[in-house]
Amino acid sequence: MTELHELSAIEQAAAVRAGEVAPVELVRHYLARIERLNERYGAFVTVTGEQAIAQAEAMTGRSEHPTPLSGVPTAIKDLTPTAGVRTTYGSRAFADHVPDRDAHVVTLLRRGGMISLGKTNTPEFGLCCYTDNDLVGPARNPWDRARAAGGSSGGAAAAVALGLAPVAHGSDGGGSIRIPASSCGLFGLKTSRGRISSGPDGTDVSGLSVQGPLARTVRDAAAMLDLMAVPMPGDPHWAPPLPDGETFLGHAGREPGRLRIGRYAKPAASGVDVDPACVEAWEHASRVLEGLGHEVEDIPAPFDPEVFAFFVTVWGVQSLAHGVDADAEESLRPVTRAWREYGRPIDGPAFAAAVGGMQRAARASIEATARYDAVLTPTLAALPQPVEFFDEKDTEPLDNLRRQRAFTVFTGVYNMTGQPVANLPLHRTGDGLPVGVSLVGRPAGEAALLALCAQVEAAAPWHHHRPPEW
Repeated sequence: MTELHELSAIEQAAAVRAGEVAPVELVRHYLARIERLNERYGAFVTVTGEQAIAQAEAMTGRSEHPTPLSGVPTAIKDLTPTAGVRTTYGSRAFADHVPDRDAHVVTLLRRGGMISLGKTNTPEFGLCCYTDNDLVGPARNPWDRARAAGGSSGGAAAAVALGLAPVAHGSDGGGSIRIPASSCGLFGLKTSRGRISSGPDGTDVSGLSVQGPLARTVRDAAAMLDLMAVPMPGDPHWAPPLPDGETFLGHAGREPGRLRIGRYAKPAASGVDVDPACVEAWEHASRVLEGLGHEVEDIPAPFDPEVFAFFVTVWGVQSLAHGVDADAEESLRPVTRAWREYGRPIDGPAFAAAVGGMQRAARASIEATARYDAVLTPTLAALPQPVEFFDEKDTEPLDNLRRQRAFTVFTGVYNMTGQPVANLPLHRTGDGLPVGVSLVGRPAGEAALLALCAQVEAAAPWHHHRPPEW
């Protein structure tokens, strides 16, 4: 007999519509799995079991205006405000913080009939490419508990990979959806700038941070994107909506046609060696794409090394976005303090110059790759690392930051361009560790990118790969 968590999110919703399973049955199934596995893997910071059961019971028997994910559980990253549910931002300084209103995306998911099981683990203020904090500790990789789940959406990725939630909400300011998706063997979509609103309270003057889904299948991610991609009046960035009557889920069922795809595996940053397993995954993906009839061409990295200095300046300033009083500042983690100390002396002209530098680099990159329908890169430059590799107690902050930069050298540049990027979990090492590759779409091109990803998934399925404690 198939267990409920083995069904895709879309299949679960279909079972709800057919009366084969009740939303409350789904919720109780996932809560039982969370009870059994969460402490071992650190996926959730807060579990909202009673609220989830109450919402599910209220939905029982209701059938008006169902969506493709009505009645399906999910989880919200703990950087995103949730009314009446604590939002810690992964920090002891906000351990008891309870917002009085939801983020717009939380409202949209609830309106779409999804039921939140709680808040997923994240590093302090989402600043790191691994997930660890002083509240619940690290998010561990479901394929190997000794390794990190990645970050900053590491809790979300661990939850989906373990079957603690069928799909989950994530956010990405420098790779934070793609990094854990690659580490945990999931499909993860960094959306285009302006595709999903960060309102009503979210602010990001640089445009780096976006939100998106983590899922086991392309269609599940596309269906969740349809629910989240509704703008809020006054949003500073707008991605053009789909034509009336079209959906991202619909595009995930279309043939993409024969495409021209550029590829590179040598990062723009100097001194970074890419693990042979990551290159092997990239070569494997290239063969799959060629086997589907696409034209795959080698290209140079479309960025200059100076782009990383622009990112560091902006990231340092943005690390100060969470106001912390002087007494609480000492409770912050060492890498958080290092970022904030770096960001404080940066003045307005220096910040503006860095933002301008990122924008020039983005224009140059998009122009350089304009003749390609997609660009293929490794997602990461290394395999999932041991939890201790990023330990902040035994590693000097600067050494920690150098390790992070080398690990994620392929991801942050596409937060600067604002293009959609998908991680595809196409490859495994001999030991079974997932190794992702990234497909970069055209600006605001999620629809075409999802069509291509769904075609790749059909040719080289990955959803049957499951971690040991699945």
